[in-house]
Amino acid sequence: MNEAVFSQIAMLVFLTGLVGWMGFIVWDLAKKSEAGKFGTIALFTVLGAGVFGFIVKTVLVEIIQI
Repeated sequence: MNEAVFSQIAMLVFLTGLVGWMGFIVWDLAKKSEAGKFGTIALFTVLGAGVFGFIVKTVLVEIIQI
């Protein structure tokens, strides 16, 4: 396994872990602040939009490079 393959795998694994950790942080924040159902949905919608944007950007860059 060369450095490029290792970097690609490590980035995928650690980025997935980071997104999961951020989800836990948002859930904990919503719970501790007693945000309620609407507030929790709003927090996760904003976080999800950021993650979705990152995934779309990555896919578009890969498509354009082909």
